[in-house]
Amino acid sequence: MCGHKNNFLFCARTQKRLVFDKPRMKIMEQRIRIKDIAEKAGVSTGTVDRVIHQRGNVSPKVKEKVLNVMKDLGYERNIIASTLAYNRVFLIAALLPDSSHDLYWEQPKLGLEKAYKNVLHYGVRLKPLYFDQFDPKSFLDKAKELWQEDMLPDAVLFTPLFYKESLELLAECKRKNIPNAIINTNIENSDSLCFIGPDSYQSGVLGARLLNFGLNQGETVMILNLAKGSANAQHLVEKERGFRDYFGNVKDKEIKVVKSVFEEFHDLGKLKEFLKVHLKIYPKLSGLFVTNSRAYKVVECLTEEEIKKIKIVGFDLIEPNLVHLRGNKLNFIINQNPVQQGYLGVMNIVNHLILKKEVERIQYLPLDIVVNENVEYYLREKMEYQIVL
Repeated sequence: MCGHKNNFLFCARTQKRLVFDKPRMKIMEQRIRIKDIAEKAGVSTGTVDRVIHQRGNVSPKVKEKVLNVMKDLGYERNIIASTLAYNRVFLIAALLPDSSHDLYWEQPKLGLEKAYKNVLHYGVRLKPLYFDQFDPKSFLDKAKELWQEDMLPDAVLFTPLFYKESLELLAECKRKNIPNAIINTNIENSDSLCFIGPDSYQSGVLGARLLNFGLNQGETVMILNLAKGSANAQHLVEKERGFRDYFGNVKDKEIKVVKSVFEEFHDLGKLKEFLKVHLKIYPKLSGLFVTNSRAYKVVECLTEEEIKKIKIVGFDLIEPNLVHLRGNKLNFIINQNPVQQGYLGVMNIVNHLILKKEVERIQYLPLDIVVNENVEYYLREKMEYQIVL
């Protein structure tokens, strides 16, 4: 792509000026050199080099002058050439839950791998580390591996499933001056480069709104956490807060909101008995808000008659949920765009670390309402991130 720059054309793709000779109507190529910038700015080439590579030791006034000259000449730093010239490898460590324990985590992993393929030419290398999402100690053990090798990561991408343990990792990143990006769950007032993911509070509000459409006066809805250690999971706390706040503001009818936590969700027999007991305790239970990707487990433990009576809202486009959505047994799925979370996590780190671009601190992704009628659209969108080998 070329654009006019005073008496010459500038080609952004080749980083060259195309000087226009009006009398002879010819175009001649001329590369923009650091020397050209230095001469026009009245500074040394070393000063220009420090400005380009953001190495500091340049006064704000001189830096502004150099940047203005660069802009006037249409100069853009050739990132690929720079990384090759310095023979630099940028190591990004990714600390994520092991997807063998939960299908949901295959999706951020897919986005992460797609992004990695797109930035390999910048000299980026990716080091994935996987922890047990049900074990805070596993998270800490894997986090320690980040600092054990000779080559420290240049940046860390992780999901803070465990609040207290994540604060320890953030503190270590700060001590070592290593930027980090977090996905899936936000930690307020952290020193992270950015957060990419859903607004958990609004997720709860949306879940409540979807259920409210089909509820009548005096009925009951349940917030159901099929998770271990949910009290230490900030995103579940925020979802509950948003859910309760929504129904607290409903004026035209009174809806009872209750909450249950069931940690033995892998045992369908126990889950079935748990639900049976709660249906007796709450005979007017008409809505279930399953706060994570395990809504399909609830469907599998209810009778056909119970499914017709109870509306269910869950999260995430994993295959077991899709089966029940298509079968009209799961009413709504809230898609949190986990593939994009992984993809944008890597790309934001590259933008900051290599391209030297400003990164927005909070990047909330859309909360998509998925039903049987539109699910294929979202699946096609997801496939765009699939790596073809």
